[in-house]
Amino acid sequence: MGSALTTIGLPVALGIIMFGLGLTLTPRDFARVAKHPKAVIIALACQLIVLPALCFGLVLLFRLPPVLAVGMLLLAASPGGTTANLYSHLFRGDVALNISLTAINSVIAVFTLPLITNLAIAYFLPGDDSLGLQLAKAVEVFAIVLGPVVLGMLVRWWKPSFADRMDKPVRIASVVILVVVIAGAIVSNLELLLENAGRLAGITVLFCVLSLAVGYLVPRLFRVDRAQSIASSFEIGIHNATLAIVIAQTVIGSVEMSLPAAVYGVLMFFVALAFGFLIRGRRVAGAPPRDAVAVTDAAAANASTRGSDAAGEATPTER
Repeated sequence: MGSALTTIGLPVALGIIMFGLGLTLTPRDFARVAKHPKAVIIALACQLIVLPALCFGLVLLFRLPPVLAVGMLLLAASPGGTTANLYSHLFRGDVALNISLTAINSVIAVFTLPLITNLAIAYFLPGDDSLGLQLAKAVEVFAIVLGPVVLGMLVRWWKPSFADRMDKPVRIASVVILVVVIAGAIVSNLELLLENAGRLAGITVLFCVLSLAVGYLVPRLFRVDRAQSIASSFEIGIHNATLAIVIAQTVIGSVEMSLPAAVYGVLMFFVALAFGFLIRGRRVAGAPPRDAVAVTDAAAANASTRGSDAAGEATPTER
């Protein structure tokens, strides 16, 4: 994974992906948070506190080697990817909330990602001064994460019609480039990947399942509606593996540290799809689905209207 294809291609692919995200964002996406503060606060608490703690426990349980353990926590600290919006749309989540969460997470990750990664390195690799995200590297993370997003938002503000036209081509280009780069990375490092795939498959799948479950069940327990809980589930459960790979390889300079994100990035699509079908139509006990509440409210309103009409008319109805 250290070839020119990945050292140059991966950052370019990530830049296009983040630029494409910026093309879809406006200041309203940040302001929208004020309309749903409860859902946003719960989702962010799960993303920033629960998931790193959960991942730390899994790393200890699976007894991963130190470098792979740091790679898992780097993955856990990465924000949700744009793929979360697609899954949320497929399974009737609140896509607008997804977009807002992605925007906020991308900003917060500039600070939390270096912090969590450095803490993991200090714990699992104490005394290793060759690794870590010092100030200069943290600035590099800032440029990688927010630079293309801000540029995309500026393009949308300046030329909204152009941004709309470019949205689909940019998405297609990012997917094509990403597939080519990852395929090249796999081929050039097939032996290293196969050597570690067995020990990483179990923990990455379990981490993905638990992330999705936490993202869905915790909001439901706090009476967040189902559509927003679905959005939270995919936002928290689908991490930006590409970002984790780029930071591990190009910023930190460790190919091995990027392996958890590489394995997760392949398996996550299937796990998230299965989870989406699992939660479709389900609900937490005691938390009625939004559609049922809407029907009940409508029935009550109709009954009230009929009662008012009966009180104000001499005859029940006139046809």
